[in-house]
Amino acid sequence: MKDLTQGNEAKVMLQFAFPLIVGNIFQQFYNIADTILVGKFVGSDALAAVGSSFSIVIFLTSIIIGLCMGASTLFAHFFGAKEISLLKKSIYNGFIFIALLTLILNVLVLSFSTPILQLVHTPESIFTATKTYLTIIFYGLGFTFLYNYFSCLLRALGNSFMPLIFLIVSSLLNIVLDLIFIIGFQMGVEGAALATIIAQAFSALLITFYSTKKLSFLHYTKQDFRLNIPLMKQLIHYSVFTSIQQSIMNFGILMIQGLVNTFGVSVMAAFAAAVKIDAFAYMPAQDFGNAFAIYIAQNKGAKQTKRIHKGIKIALGISTLFCAIASLCVLLFATPLLTLFISKDALEILRYGKEYLWIVSTFYILIGYLFLSYGYYRGIGKANISVILTVISLGLRVALAYTFAPSLGVVAIWWAIPVGWFIADLTSLCFYIYFKKNHSNPINTKSC
Repeated sequence: MKDLTQGNEAKVMLQFAFPLIVGNIFQQFYNIADTILVGKFVGSDALAAVGSSFSIVIFLTSIIIGLCMGASTLFAHFFGAKEISLLKKSIYNGFIFIALLTLILNVLVLSFSTPILQLVHTPESIFTATKTYLTIIFYGLGFTFLYNYFSCLLRALGNSFMPLIFLIVSSLLNIVLDLIFIIGFQMGVEGAALATIIAQAFSALLITFYSTKKLSFLHYTKQDFRLNIPLMKQLIHYSVFTSIQQSIMNFGILMIQGLVNTFGVSVMAAFAAAVKIDAFAYMPAQDFGNAFAIYIAQNKGAKQTKRIHKGIKIALGISTLFCAIASLCVLLFATPLLTLFISKDALEILRYGKEYLWIVSTFYILIGYLFLSYGYYRGIGKANISVILTVISLGLRVALAYTFAPSLGVVAIWWAIPVGWFIADLTSLCFYIYFKKNHSNPINTKSC
C-alpha cells in the first residue's frame, strides 16, 4: 500500500499513474485484438458488428466501473485520514451495494438485448452477429464487477501495480484465445466474445484471491461485516454520482454510435477502428485523471490543502504533455494506425477514418483537461459537478451531431466532439473560479 500524502508531488502522481496507464493499454488489447482479427480474418460486416457492440459494452460496463471508482474515492479518503475502522466497514458495504446493482443490471441487459440493438439502429445485415457477440459478453458482467471493485480498492490504498500484473496476464491470454477461436476454430464474432469473457474471468478471480489475502492487514472482525446505513449513504453519494458521470459519458458515445449507424457499414467500420485508436491515444490522460482523483482524495482526508493546490498545477503540466504527444503521433501516423484494423484496399473506410482522426486528435489537450476536472471534483467529494461537466460535454456533442449531420454529413459528428470538450472545460474553470472567489473552496468542506 502507498501513502500519496507524502513525498514529491509529481513523482508520487506519476509513479501511481504509470501502472494504471500500462494496465489500461493491456485492457484495450481485449477489444483491439478482437477488432484486428475480426476485421482481417472475418470481414467488414463482422468488424462493424464488433465495433457497434463496443459502444454498448462500454456504456454498460461504465455503470459498474463508475460505481467502483466512486466507492474507491471514499476508501482513499478514509485511508488518507487513517480511519481504518470506517475503511473496513466501507469496503464491505460497498461490495454488497455494487454487487447487487451488477446483478440487477445483468438480468436487465440479457432480457432486453434486442431492444437495445434496435435503439442504436443496428443494421439488419449485422444484427444477428452483433446480438451473438453482446449476449456472450453480457454473461461476463459479474467478472467485470469483481475485477474493477478489487482493482479500484487496491488503487485507493495506493497499490496500482498488482492490478497491472493481472491485466497483463489476462490480456495476453485474450490474444492467444482470439487466435485459437477466430483463426483456428473459425468461430468468428462468437470466438472473439468467448476469448474476451474467459480472459476477464481469469483476471477477476486472480485479483479477488490476491486482495482477500493482501488486505488481511486490516484485521477484519465480525462487526465489520454488517450493513451500516449512514456509511451506505456516503457510498451511494460517491459511487452513484461517479457512475452517472461515467454512464452519461458513454451513453453519449452510444447515441453517437446510433447516428453513425445510419450512414452505413463503411462509416460504421471506419468509426469502429478510429474510436479504438482515439481511446488508446488519450488513455494516458484519462488514467492520469483517475490517479489524480485518488491523490486528491487521500490528501483531502489528510487535510493537506497546500499539497492539493500544488498537485493541481503539476497535473495540468503533465496532462498537457501527454496530450500533445498523443496528438502528434495520431496526426502523423493516422493511415498506418487505421490499416491495423482495415484493409489497405478499403479506400472509402480509410477516408472516413482519417477524417475523424485528423479532426479529433488535434484537440486531445481539451479532453486531457476535462479528465483532470473529473478527477479533481470526484476527489474532493463533489462528484455532482463531474456529472454536470459530462452532461455539458456529451449533451452538446449529441445535440450538435444530430442537428447538423443530416445536412453536413458525418464530418459534423466528428467536429461535435472537440466542441463539447471545449465548452465543458470552460464550465469547469468557471466552477473553480467561483469557489475560489467566494471563499467556499470545497477542499476545506466536510463531505464525508
